[in-house]
Parts: sequence; C-alpha cells; structure tokens
Amino acid sequence: MKRGKSRASKDDGKGQDEPAILETEDLDRSFGRGPDPDTISLASVTAVTTNVSNKRSKPDIKIEPSAGRPMDFQISVTVIEARQLVGLNMDPVVCVEIGDEKKYTSMKESTNCPYYNEYFVFDFHLPPDVIFDKILKLSVIHSKNLLRSGTMVGTFKMDVGTVYSQPDHQFYHKWAVLCDPDDITAGCKGYIKCDIAVVAKGDNIKTPHKANETDEDDIEGNLLLPEGVPAERQWARFYVKIYRAEGLPKMNTSIMANVKKAFIGENKDLVDPYVQVQFAGQKGKTSIQKSCYEPIWNEQIIFTEQFPPLCKRMKIQIRDSDKVNDVAIGTHFIDLRKISNDGDKGFLPTLGPAWVNMYGSTRSYTLMDEYQDLNEGLGEGVSFRARLLISLAVEILDTSSPEVMSSTEVQVEGVPNISENATGKIEEFFLFGAFLEATMIDRKIGDKPINFEVTIGNYGSEVDDTPTKPKTKKSKKGDGDDEECELIQGSSDEETMDDGELVSISTTPPMKPVITDRNYFHLPYFERKPCIYIKSWWQDQRRRLYNANIIDNIADKLENMGQQAKTMRTQVKKKTVKDKFKQAQNFLQKLRFLADEPQHSVPDVYVWMISNGKRIAYARVPSKDILYSNVEEETGKDCGKVKTIFFKLPGKKGFGPAGWTVQAKTEMYLWLGLNRQRKDFLSGLPNGFEENKAVKGPGMQSSPPISLIYTMKQIFQLRVHMYQARSLFAADSTGLSDPFARVFFSTHSQVTEILNETLCPTWDQLLVFDNVELYGEASELRDDPPIIVIEIYDQDTVGKADFMGRTFAKPITKMSDEHYGPPRFPPQLEYYQVYRGNCTAGEMLAAFELLQIGPGGKADLPPIDGPTDMDRGPILPVPIGIRPVLSKYRIEVLFWGLRDLKRVNLAQVDRPRVDIECAGKGIQSALIQNYKKNPNFNTLVKWFEVDLPENELLHPPLNIRVVDCRAFGRYTLVGSHAVTSLRKFIYRPTDKTVNNWSTMEEIVIHTEPEPAVKKMETVVKLDSASDAVVKVDMPDDEKDGKGKKKRKKGGEDVEEEELDESMLDWWSKYFASIETLMEIIKAQEAEKAESEEREDMDTEGADIKPDDSNMKGAKKKKGKGKDKNKAGPGEGPPEKKKPKIDELKVYNRELENEFDHFEDWLHTFNLYRGKSGDDDEQNASDEDRLIGKFKGSLCMYKVPTSDEMSREMGIDSNMGLFQNIPHNDPINVLVRVYVIRATDLHPADINGKADPYIAIKLGKSEIKDKENYISKQLNPVFGKSFDIEATFPMDSTLTVSIYDWDLVGTDDLIGETKIDLENRYYSKHRATCGIASNYAIHGYNVWRDPMKPTQILAKLCKDNKLDSPQYGPAGRVKVANRVYTGPTEIEDENGLKKQTDEHLALAVLNHWEDFPRVGCKLAPEHVETRPLLNPDKPGIEQGRIEMWVDMFPKDMPAPGPALDISPRKPKKFELRVIVWNTDEVVLEDDDIFTGEKSSDIFVRGWLKGQQEDKQDTDVHYHSLTGEGNFNWRFIYPFDYLMAEEKIVISKKESMFSWDETEYKIPARLNLQVWDADHFSADDFLGAIELDLNRFPRGAKTAKQCTIDMVLNEQDMPMVNIFKQKRIKGWWPFIARDENDEMEITVC
Repeated sequence: MKRGKSRASKDDGKGQDEPAILETEDLDRSFGRGPDPDTISLASVTAVTTNVSNKRSKPDIKIEPSAGRPMDFQISVTVIEARQLVGLNMDPVVCVEIGDEKKYTSMKESTNCPYYNEYFVFDFHLPPDVIFDKILKLSVIHSKNLLRSGTMVGTFKMDVGTVYSQPDHQFYHKWAVLCDPDDITAGCKGYIKCDIAVVAKGDNIKTPHKANETDEDDIEGNLLLPEGVPAERQWARFYVKIYRAEGLPKMNTSIMANVKKAFIGENKDLVDPYVQVQFAGQKGKTSIQKSCYEPIWNEQIIFTEQFPPLCKRMKIQIRDSDKVNDVAIGTHFIDLRKISNDGDKGFLPTLGPAWVNMYGSTRSYTLMDEYQDLNEGLGEGVSFRARLLISLAVEILDTSSPEVMSSTEVQVEGVPNISENATGKIEEFFLFGAFLEATMIDRKIGDKPINFEVTIGNYGSEVDDTPTKPKTKKSKKGDGDDEECELIQGSSDEETMDDGELVSISTTPPMKPVITDRNYFHLPYFERKPCIYIKSWWQDQRRRLYNANIIDNIADKLENMGQQAKTMRTQVKKKTVKDKFKQAQNFLQKLRFLADEPQHSVPDVYVWMISNGKRIAYARVPSKDILYSNVEEETGKDCGKVKTIFFKLPGKKGFGPAGWTVQAKTEMYLWLGLNRQRKDFLSGLPNGFEENKAVKGPGMQSSPPISLIYTMKQIFQLRVHMYQARSLFAADSTGLSDPFARVFFSTHSQVTEILNETLCPTWDQLLVFDNVELYGEASELRDDPPIIVIEIYDQDTVGKADFMGRTFAKPITKMSDEHYGPPRFPPQLEYYQVYRGNCTAGEMLAAFELLQIGPGGKADLPPIDGPTDMDRGPILPVPIGIRPVLSKYRIEVLFWGLRDLKRVNLAQVDRPRVDIECAGKGIQSALIQNYKKNPNFNTLVKWFEVDLPENELLHPPLNIRVVDCRAFGRYTLVGSHAVTSLRKFIYRPTDKTVNNWSTMEEIVIHTEPEPAVKKMETVVKLDSASDAVVKVDMPDDEKDGKGKKKRKKGGEDVEEEELDESMLDWWSKYFASIETLMEIIKAQEAEKAESEEREDMDTEGADIKPDDSNMKGAKKKKGKGKDKNKAGPGEGPPEKKKPKIDELKVYNRELENEFDHFEDWLHTFNLYRGKSGDDDEQNASDEDRLIGKFKGSLCMYKVPTSDEMSREMGIDSNMGLFQNIPHNDPINVLVRVYVIRATDLHPADINGKADPYIAIKLGKSEIKDKENYISKQLNPVFGKSFDIEATFPMDSTLTVSIYDWDLVGTDDLIGETKIDLENRYYSKHRATCGIASNYAIHGYNVWRDPMKPTQILAKLCKDNKLDSPQYGPAGRVKVANRVYTGPTEIEDENGLKKQTDEHLALAVLNHWEDFPRVGCKLAPEHVETRPLLNPDKPGIEQGRIEMWVDMFPKDMPAPGPALDISPRKPKKFELRVIVWNTDEVVLEDDDIFTGEKSSDIFVRGWLKGQQEDKQDTDVHYHSLTGEGNFNWRFIYPFDYLMAEEKIVISKKESMFSWDETEYKIPARLNLQVWDADHFSADDFLGAIELDLNRFPRGAKTAKQCTIDMVLNEQDMPMVNIFKQKRIKGWWPFIARDENDEMEITVC
C-alpha cells in the first residue's frame, strides 16, 4: 500500500457489486517495484493515503486541533511621514491603533507634511485567527494636547491578516490613503508613509536594506494596498440582512430564572437573542427578541466601507442578552473572498439568502460553560448551536450624488419578510451509520458502559426535544397536512416507500468495554455491528455541496499527480519541472479555496462517545463528505465507505499532550442522502452480513437495520517487522528516551522490547499476531485491509509511559491460495512518518504483511527464517529477505573539541569524553583532562568498523554522546546528538580526470584594468537552492554611449561630479556598496518578474530551449535588469554614472549563511539534554535544551578500500582521510570587531524609544561601551571598532549585544547575536580578514591584512600542494595552469608609481573558487547583517546589527591600526533666504470706511524641525493688490549630512529629558504668508514647502508662476540648492483653494 505499488484503482470500470479482483502478476509487472531511492526517503505518509478498493476512505493522520491555540505575535509599525494632509496650518499627530491598544507619535507644529520616523511595537499572545481579525488603524489627529482630544483629519484601516498574507508578512515604505469616516464624499485627506510588519514566532524578517531615501516617493505607485487592489477604492454599502434563527439551545444565565421556574412552574423560553455583526472595526446589532427560541428579526445592518475592503472576515454572532453580561450563543465568520470574484466575469460579495450553521460548545446547559470560547468562534465547535438565515449584498456608492449619507455610522433598519421557499425546497434527508469497530478507547475513561450518539443539527440530540418534521409552516400556509404527506411520500418517481412511522435511532446500545492492553479498551462488537439512522428535514441545497465535491475530487487527483511528480523530479531537469510543479501547487490551492462552500445548508454530523451518560470525546464529519448523489463525481469522498475516525477531546482540553492520546478509534460507515434515494445505502459496506431490523412484520423490508450480523469471517496472521526508528522525541530529562512501540490491529495489540537511552532505536523485531479475525469477504480484505496504528512510547521506571508519536500503515495482504514470492513478497522495509500532535516526531522503518490462514491451518504459512547467529530468546528478529543486506564500513571520526558546555545538575563539566555509537559498534575519544584549561582533544582521529545496510537510505543514525567522568568511576551524561543522515559524510573518491588537471593547457583569464566607469552588472540568481551567480558585464562602449549622450528634459547637460579622493572615507564605500546591493536586489526582482511572465507565456505550451532557461537571462545584455525595449523607470532621467568607488560586499544576512556555516571540514554538532518541549514552545525549548557543542567531523567508506584511497591516506596514516588539517593546540588571536549601526531595535523605554549602547563579550573579556550610549534612537549609527585578545579554543564564541541605557535601575538587553569565531578562523574560506576587491596602500581603501596578497597566495599554494605562483613580465601571473593578467603599478601617498605584483595576486585570490579540487570562495571584504535575538522572546527578531569581524593570529606580524569608521560629522551650512516681493496675495480684511479688500502681508519661514527658530519679515501694510515688497533676509544655520541628505538636530525632547536626542530630518524649507492683525489672531493665507535637495525651479515672472509648480512636481525641472548654491525666482503659495505668489532668492 505504498507509493511504489498502487493497485487496482476504483473498480476498474466493473459494475459496483462485482468485487474488484485482478490478476496480481500483470498488475505488479505494470507498476515496477524497484526500490527507487526517492520513493523511500519521502517517508511514506502515503502508506495510508492511497485508496484501493471502493470500501475504505483514508484517515487523517494529524489529530491535534491547531486552531485556537495562542501564539506569540509582534506587530511593528514605523510611521515615517505624512504628506498632503488636508487642513490649514495644522499640528498633526499620528495615532496607531491595533485592537484596543493605541500609541501616538509626537506632535509636529504647523505643517501639512510632518516627518516623524517613529517606530512602534505591539506584542500579542493570541490565537492566529483572533490576531488576524484585529483591525490596524492609522489616524491623523490635528492639534491634540493633554486637555483636548483634537480633531480627526482622516483614518486608514486594514486587518492584521492582510498584512500577514503579504510577501514577507510586511508592507515596506508604502503610503496609506487617509479618508474621513464622517464624510465619505470628501475624498482623500492625505497620505501616511509607513512600514508595517507582522512577525509570528519563528518567521524571519527580511528587512529591505535601508538605503538613503533619495528616491522621491511616487505616492500613487506605492500605496499601502495588497497586490491587485485598485488604487482608487470606492465607497460601498454592505447590507447584512438577518431574517431569523432556529434551533437555539436551551439556556439562561440568571439563576433567578431557574428559581422562578422551580416555584411558579412557568417554563417560558429563557433566551433573549439578538445578532451582532462585526466588520472592519465597526459593530452593528439587531433588536433583542425577548424569550424566544425561534426568533424572527427581519432587519438589515448596513456598513459603509471602502471597496474592496482590507478586512477579510465579517463576524456574525447570535448573542443572548442578559442584565449581567451578554454571552455568545454561536459565531459564524464570512470570508469575503469566498463569496466574491474579482475576475472580469466577477461579482461583488454576495451571499444567500442562506442558512448558516453555527457550532460551539455542547448543548447541555451548565452555569459555567467551560467551552464558552468555542461559541465565540475560537477553535473547532464540538456541537451544533443554531442556524441563522442571512443574506449579504454589496452596492457601490456614487459619492457624487447628493442623496448619499456622508457618515459611515452603522445603520439598522427593517426589511420585509422573506418567502418560505427562498432558500430552497424542504426535503427529507436520511442519515445512516454503522459502527464496525470501536477500539483504542482510552483507559482513563473507566469501564462504565459506553455508547455513541450521532446528531445532525438538532436531529438525534438527546438533550433537546428532537425536532420533528417542520410543522411550523402550518399557520402560514393554511392546512399543512397535504404538504406533509407529500414530503413523506416524496413526489418523485424514485421508489416511494411508506415509512411514515420510522423512528430515528441516534445512539448505539451501551456496552461494557473490554481491556486490550495497559492503555486501551475496545468494545466487543465481534460479528454484531450496531447501526444508527436519523431522518431530518433541510432546505435542499445539495447542488452547492455537489459542486464542492467535484472540485475536491479534481484537487485530490491533482494532489496524487503531485505526489508522483515528486518522485519523478529526480530524473528531469530541475527548472522546468520545478515551475510546472509550482504551477500545479497554485492550481491546487485555488481549487481547495473554491471547494470551501460558504453557503452550507445541511449541518455537519457530530459523533459523540458517551460513557455512563457523560460526554467524553467527539468527532466531526462534514456533511458534504458523506453526501450521496447518483453521479459518482458528486458523491462525497467518504459516502458509503468505511472511514477510520479518531475521537478527540473537546475545546481546550484537546490542546497539548492531553489531546494526543487517541480517545477512541472507530471504523465507521456513513451515508447521507435524500430519503427517497436510499435504496442502496448499504451497498458500500463490506460484504457478508445480514440485516437485523427493529420491527418484524409487514413494513420491515423498507426499514433500516438496527444492527448488522456478519456471517463471513476470515482468519489471518499479521506479521509486523519493526526494524528501527530515528529522530524520535526526547522524553526524558537526559535528552534521550527509552522507546518501545505498540502496534494495534483490530482488537489486538503487541509491544516491542524497550531499548534504553536512545532516540534512534533499532528494534529488529518481528511481532506475530495470530488468529486475527476480520469480517467480510476475503477478496475485499485483500485489496483494502484495515489500517494498523503504531504508537511509540517512552518507558519510565515509575508512572505511565509517555506518548512519543504515532503513525499508520497498511499491511500487504496474501490470501491463502496465493503464492508467497516476488513481486509482492517478501515486503520491503519503508520509512513511515511519525506524528506527535501536528508536529513530525521522527520516522519509523518497518514492513507489514497480513497472511490468510487457509483450511490447512498455520502449517501452510511461509516459514519465518531469522538470522541463525542471533539468539534473543522469545524475541524474533526480522527475517532474512526483509532485513537489509549489510556490508562492512569503516567510520573515521575527527575529534576536535567541546565548546560552551553548561553545568549539569549544578556541577561544572570537568573531564568530558565523547562516545560515538552506530549500529551497536562504537568508539570513545581521548579524555579531556581539564575542560577549563583546554577543551580540545589530544588524539585527533580514531576509527571503528561496523556493518551497515548497502542501501544508504536505510543507514541507522550515528549517536554522539558526551559524558563527564567524575571521581570513583562514575559517569554523567552531559548531552547527546543524533546524526540522522550519514549521507553527507560518505567519502566519494575524486574523479580521475580532475586529478591530473595540471597537464592541461593554460587558461588565460584577463582581469581588466579598472574601467573608467563602474560596471553595471546584472547578477542573476540561478535558483534559490544553488547560490551560483552569473555576472554579465556590459561591453564598455555600449555603456559609455548610453551614459553620456542622455540629456535632461530641461536641456542642460548632466553634471558629472568629479570625486575628490581626499573627500572619500569608509562611509562612501559603504553607501556605494549598499546602493549596489539595492540594484542587485532590484535586478533579481525584475528577473523574477520576467521569468514569471515568461512562465505565463509558457503555460500555453511554448517551447523553452533548455539552455536558454538554464542561463536565465545571461544571454540578454541587460543593464540593471531592464530590457532595452521596455522603457523602464530608469530610462527617462539619465542613469547617473556612478563615480568609481571601491566597494565591499554587504550581506543582508549572517556571513556564515553565505558560506555554509564554515563547516567545510570542521562540523559543529549541537548537544541536547532535557525533554523536548511540546510544540507550543517548539523552537524555544531547543534553545533551552542546548547544553554545548561538539566540534569534529566524520568520514565513512566501505572496506576493504581501493588503492588510490589508501594512497591518499598514506601520507599520514594516523590521520586517515583527514589529511593536512591544522593542529588544535591553543592559539592567541587578536579579534577586532567593527560595529556600524543597528536598525529597527525593539523599543525598551516607555516613550517607545531606546538608548542603545554596545556590549561585547568573548571568553572572560567583556567590553561595555556604556558611556557612549545614543540617546532615544531605534536606528543608532555606532561606527566603532573594538579590539579583544582571545585564545582559541577557550574563547571561541563572540557575543555582541545591544543594551538599553537607563538612568536608574539595570540596563535592559535589547538583543544579542553570537558568532562562532573558531569555525571562521579555521575555515578554508579564510574568513579571518575579508579580501578587498582592490589593493591600495593608502586612502580610504587601505589594505587591512598584515599579509599582502602575494603572501596569502603563496601560502594557499603551499598548503594545497600547488607550485608557487610565477609572476611573469607584462602583468601576468601563472598559478597551476591558469594565467591571470592585471595592472602592475601602485601609487603611494606622494603620488609616485611603484612596480608591484599585489594586484595580480589579488586577482587570483578573487577567483580562487575557479580552481578545480582545491578552490573555494574566499570571504571578501564585507559587512554582515545579523539579527538580534532576546532569550525572553525566542524566535522573534528584536532588530538587526551591521558589523564585521577581523581576526589576526598573534604569531604573525601585527596588523595596522583599525579602520576609522566613526560616523560622519555633519557639515555646517547656512541657508540665506531673501524675500523680495509677493504678488496676488489673497486679500483678507475689509476696510471699515471704503469696504475695499486689503491685506497686511508678512512672510514667515523656518527649516523643518526647527520651528522654534522661525523668522518673520516686516509687515507690508494695507496692500490692495496683493503685492508686497520686502527685501528681507532670513538666515538659517544648520548641520547637514551630505551622504544621507538629512539635517541633523540635537535637542532635548522635553524639559524632563536627561540629555539631548539627535534627530535626522530631511532638509526642507517652510515658507508661509500671513495677514497681520493688531487685535485678533493673524490670518493664515498660504504656504509652500521646498525640499532643498530637489525643488522646482522658480518661475521667471509672477505671471508664469502657477500652482502646477507644486502639484505636478514630477514634470518640473528640479534643482538642488546644495549644488546650485544660489537661485532666484517666483514660487506659489498654496492655501486650500487659492494660490498666491512670491519672489524669493534662496542661496
């Protein structure tokens, strides 16, 4: 029953009653059964998933409910700035609100485009569904202060789920559109630019590299909206009509009512229901229907919201009104995406009128309802609660029409009653179920009699008075009797049978359970199987469910094809299959999405297990899965099939370990259909039974049976070959387990032996189950036997065994008349995935066979021939033929050392030793005499021999265990590590042809002299898995031509900046590199988009030439990833030719991620101890369990060895295959840590900021740079280097932390990052000091390594046994058989040229990875970005730090002084603004005598962020024409950072601040024109804000000066005052409606 050998598919087109038997020979010939390696390694979860005969459907392997369990979430919002806020001279504040939490930015004075750059973090611990429904609201409030709440300018809202579903779970630098909820006709009220990210535990954040914000923001193109939502969202009305509800549970929360009932005996309905609808942060309620179980509201709730809404779900709740507190009776969510379609033939969200079913807690009413959460919609409901008739419609508003109500308040109004048959004709449904087996009933339940109750809606429920046929209609339709008869008679021609008196039977008779084994009971059904049947009446909406089933069917087929494609993909070219596979996955998701039917009619079926009247556990079966149709494709996947159903605990009880033990396992047969279609409702049952009816007599042929009595039974022997398991769960405090497996089949169970202290047991045991009785026809059992459940437990000396995981399997069945032999027998061992709750918990290697015992008894069964040499008493080993074939391997172990061992049971580890074990053989390392003094081993290499399976996939894991040798011969286990796959350590001899490569001809490689222009390089990622990068250089001529001939629209030539070498510093290099990084990322994105476009073109079946797709764009010469024919955004303005600056490599993640953790020859194995956490704290617990690290390596190969291998080992026979490895004696190293900056730190203070400083720890040395903390900054620039001396191996882990400085109390850790320096130091990638791209002996790019490139190259050649490099004339160097060319001159600081070979040597080093056999990429000069983590908030990033580390051994020449990377100091500038004239200024005042309009004009100006330094001109009194003459000069001194284009201001935040805070603000000049009044406040007339880096060129005359200069900025020629130095002209002032002009000179 595995992927390798499927069998007869459904029926093979034969009639339904004929059993499907095929000749085994052809079948197995047609499906080859060779053990294709890939089929096995995909641990066969499919063992149970392939459907074979028509009788059984597949069980679900994951049992635990995942919904509803709380998780950690962190939502971070950065409010950068706001623009185009509507309003005069306002003081805006931004409020960020998530759920009930609000945070505010600071207030900016008198500006319409405030710049904040403030960062807020919200932490939540909630279930995903709850957090995703929370509304995130951004609003701008004008002039809020302590006393007044301020006036709302506009808001923007979106639910958290929308953010989470974005790529990388974030919006970055996007503009949110503000609109006024009280006035929907007003249009846009402004924009806020922000970043929003939602991080769940374990997500890694991709922060785009923060570049300079010079790219002027195109607001319209970067709106804060998900893909596919139009920029202009219209307003729409959402009409939710609520008609009526039925089937509400009996409940009342006030005790008084019960008292009243007891005394007065008045039993009126005790529920006062109303419906509450929540959508997009607003709530609407219907009226309350007093004391009513079938309330009729006929009301509609109207929401006004923009369409498409950014909130995915609408929540509809029936609540019970009560004086004390209202409680939810049931909740239903409407996912708007499921009831609308955005295609061109699409439709707006539309639903109903339809009945929606609500599920929640059990219906028996108790005062304290422990499952109340379920009624609120958290977690899976365990019982039917009520159904509600609703409809939803959306209408797009035309906001220009005068009738439109402008407010978005929720409205409630009445609607006319709905006609009876609007939701479909009421039909009579019939549900039949048979319990074929009930086993694995948890012993904790006790041995009281057990029965099962099946309900559909309220039909079949014991608690409620079971509803009968819907009689309520009588009153409305006159005499309902005829109608009722018609319902029963069924007016169709299909067998009309009169069963008017049929009484539903919804529970099985109680039965005492029988013991199976220590943990489980079973119910002794034997040949008598109880049945249930229920009649119910529902609106006939089967068509919807049928469609859903058809789609599901298609999806299942697609999924199966996907499974097969996975096995195929090894033989096919990667790219094409990968894309097709991805496409299929996308289709699959779409289909599954479509199959979920939002308008259900028939409620789901619940099966409850009841023990002694108490509800214990339940199972929920969706009604569509068991719905019958005459058309096979429309039938539900479990209809008329035997399904294995596992029962689970209700509500929160089902979380965590409690929910993992199976409460009960039933084999159940279910059928649901119209009563009149029920003629073959028994046809899917296993054959060979007689029906036992409740009624004897004339009507009996039509009534369903109350039990089935099987007359046919087969006897089998089951053989379970349990070979081994790996990567199991650690259940004991030592970090190991004592595992044994329990195997359940039908009512039998057996256990394997217990193996102590291992996570990778090799049981090698055959379990034989004799005389297993199975009921039904032999042929059916052969094709589809019942499943086997295997549970793995950890044996404890005291107490109960702990559950470690579970898996399912199906046996291969042999009938007594079949031959035992190939191709089906003996069965192959296969891996089965073990699950613990929803998490995988290892794999199990086993095989299962079910052999029929024929008339000749057991003598006819094939013999069990175990290996003869093992005598294990009563325990049978796995027989020959099934157990793997072994051969001898030698495993060499390199013991390097132990690191970071923590205390064990409070004692320090002093004399540790490492034990290696594999398949029962093993070896011990030398003892470390004193761990503190030297944690390395003195004997480096040891080996042992062991018998392992030939098939690599079956190799057992190798266990590494560290013990501490204490006094008196006692040992303590410190920690252990299991190497699950030895595949990467298998030695594969190198290729012969590569070995004699030195004889090949020379290859000449030109490294060009530095070109005049920086090359544009397109970097093309070939595939996410292989980090190969193809660089495409554009020929120089093409590039120059492109750069020089471009002219601006304005017609001036682009100015070329000549770079002054002396001006350049390390930061120039850094910023240039970041720009390159951004370009590379952009190019990759463009490339990706293009390949996706190409994919879309391919789907029609266009032919890709294989080579073309492999090069993926390398053929097209693209500058910056843009095609020449598409005028990309870069084509309009000229490409700025970048000045030539030497660059370094900026990695936007940790360096070790780029270099495979520097495990090229030295591997780090983490040692664990202690129990694994439950999956709640999965990633946390692994951190806590980590107790140290073992450093070493493994190498395994078959013995006897081949000649050339022994030759390779012959050099130093003690070292085996680990030749030329450095010695591991202690070594002194100077470590130099450069910290550049940190970004997005988690706020640590109440004000939402932090005062960060750096702390560095290495071994015993610790540096805390406390006095240099940076005040109130979440993106601090440190620019510092620290030198620490260290001794490897004692100090090998460097910790760089960022703390928050506090004036009082202790400083808090914000986050830290740990770096393993030792692996970097010893790696072949030479990560000690990054290799620069160019060699220079002075200036900003000075060579930092004490060894020059020539020395490094000579050493590399010597270490790798190559001839030393030969430097030839004319700039050539030959290494091995490769010749490199390059420049040979270098300038010293005085400008003199000298001859040198360093450039040549450096060229070779930069291409070292091209050398066969010895080559590998050397770490370049770099900056790495490392996430900061905080142990208190595991798995969630607390910010990032950019840094790099250099290491210099002490026995080499000392390095020069550290590079100076201190942050750039801002330059002092002075801005002088001369206001000459104003013109056409609005006239505000009326002259008292003449009545003419005039204004007293003055101009006010300030630099953004420095409002307190604002300056005013004198007043031009009584201007009648709007002209004002001033000739007035403002002077603004400021500090400016050229590179970042920001003004730097240091000021105290408030009078209480301890110290000054530094702000970086864009350089913008604000000018305003006012009308001066003597007695009243001055009137504001207009304003303009000019960005000094790019603002429109002033008009020559007042006439040419128009408002367009500001509104259509993008079309205007722009100037930069820092380059122009002075400029004069007219600029417009803008107020709400008018515009004025003024003439100023800015210089």
